[in-house]
Amino acid sequence: MFYFVQRHKDQLFKSSTLALVFGATLVFFQTGYAGTSAAQPISLDAGFRQMYNLDFSAAHKTFETWQELHPADPLGPASNAAAYLFAEFERLHILELNLFTDDRRLEERDKLQADPKIKASFDGELTKADTMAERILSQSADDRDALFARMLTDGLRGDYAALIDQQKHDGVGFLKSSRSTAEKLIAIDPTYYDAYLALGVENYVLGLRSAPTRLVLRLTGSQTNKDKGIANLKITAEKGRFLAPFAPLLLAIAALRDRDKSTAKKLLADLAREFPQNRLYQAELTHL
Repeated sequence: MFYFVQRHKDQLFKSSTLALVFGATLVFFQTGYAGTSAAQPISLDAGFRQMYNLDFSAAHKTFETWQELHPADPLGPASNAAAYLFAEFERLHILELNLFTDDRRLEERDKLQADPKIKASFDGELTKADTMAERILSQSADDRDALFARMLTDGLRGDYAALIDQQKHDGVGFLKSSRSTAEKLIAIDPTYYDAYLALGVENYVLGLRSAPTRLVLRLTGSQTNKDKGIANLKITAEKGRFLAPFAPLLLAIAALRDRDKSTAKKLLADLAREFPQNRLYQAELTHL
């Protein structure tokens, strides 16, 4: 069985890295739909809107202020970790959609030069978030927001491992852990719609693999139903709060992989209108 898994590790890498930039990536999770301004109260919603608009310095400031005001909330440092990761993704040109629609380009890209200072800050925020979440969960194992924070930190670690460090096996492990936590959260509260994204990512991306590879993945605990994956992504896109704007981006990538440019254009156009300062959305539309 080990030999069989090794034969398919390159195929798994293609899917797992795509999944990890989706999942658990879970990089984007609170949005807010009102415009931000200096007079607006500090909120995670405002910080993530700034991040979506690629204003990372403002996002960090918002998240750091949130942590000062809510020192026991694990979503504060988890949010700041997301801003560090997303900024590094943008600097290293990892956010272009064609990277995830072209498997050859994904495989053959050069080794990336990560910023060690950003990595240290990223890891520090993740450690803080996990410590806070574990403290809460030790007292209340059903705390929904603490479980969500754990789902996010695993996803963020997986994204960094797979897409920057290019450590595929570590990335897959974090992906599975993020999905497992999401399942616990959904069992407690089926209306916590953001959690469906983690399930959607794994099912869709691994569902693209060949039948023999899907069998091996299922035997190792993965979920591989492509149609179920799309359905779960749509749940988050339509009903989610934190990850609602991220799910359409994932659906756009799925549409492009199916050569459905009209659907991808509509999804990206909606995102471009919602986040006009994000030049990446407009650039992808121009490319299409």
